[in-house]
Amino acid sequence: MLDIFLKTLPFFALIGIGYGAAASRFFPAEAVAWLTKFVFYFALSAMLFRFTATLPIEAITDVDFMLAYLLASIGVYGLVTAVAYARRTGAAEAAIEAQCGTIGNVGFLAIPMLVSLLGEQVVAPILIVLVVELSFFGTLIVVILSARGGRLSPAIVLTIGWGLIQNPMIVSMSLGLVWSASGLPLPGPVDDFLVLLGAAATPCALFAIGASLAGKSAERLSVALWLSTAKLVIHPLAVAGVALFLFDLEPFMTGVMIMTAAMPVAGNVYILAQHYDVAPQRASSSILASTVLSIVTLSIVVGLFGS
Repeated sequence: MLDIFLKTLPFFALIGIGYGAAASRFFPAEAVAWLTKFVFYFALSAMLFRFTATLPIEAITDVDFMLAYLLASIGVYGLVTAVAYARRTGAAEAAIEAQCGTIGNVGFLAIPMLVSLLGEQVVAPILIVLVVELSFFGTLIVVILSARGGRLSPAIVLTIGWGLIQNPMIVSMSLGLVWSASGLPLPGPVDDFLVLLGAAATPCALFAIGASLAGKSAERLSVALWLSTAKLVIHPLAVAGVALFLFDLEPFMTGVMIMTAAMPVAGNVYILAQHYDVAPQRASSSILASTVLSIVTLSIVVGLFGS
């Protein structure tokens, strides 16, 4: 376990450097925003396109895998929502809390970390998780928050659809799947370019995570700790239970699914909470607490399932 901790420590050290750079104002908020854009629209997109373009389509269309992750995540989503209602929390705030307990930092943390630690064979199951989170839960939260106090209008549906189409991760994966379906190999110079640009995703994404945490607060710590527990402990346990007992999934795929489910709360939950002005401090605290705690919990999960 100590060996795994030492292997994951450099990733969190890079997050820590980003935090220090932003907290000291050496790296201002504007720089964090632009670095995040570079990762999101260029480096990570290049990495995702290359991964999907060089994978057989059947590798990322495993229906049983999708259902296992979806059902487990819906169960955790429902549990966190029920706990929120028991505390007399409103529906919109409960939805943000449920998102915190379910949606992990897959794009900026799971892909760079697990690919670096375990190799590119982890890519297919991680991409399946990413598709489920973006398509189902990403749409669900926008529907809930957009439809507050009224009916779901066609304009809202169009806005959600347009948002999905504009998401660079969805676009890059979709284009990669089209290329994969064509059966054509990536030309050498194109592949070299994608490798070069995609290599920037890991250090820049980790630095950006840390820098973004410098602006997060730790208010309502008790709720943040509960949501961190839901995300770091309950979610991977639920995924493990469903995958192992309800579906006959390949062991390696199951292990990657569990490790991906153990990622801390995703930063885009805060972006949504802030955009709709629904419990942004709660989301902020949950991201901060879960990321700090994941230094220990992720090492344990990767140690248990990384082989």
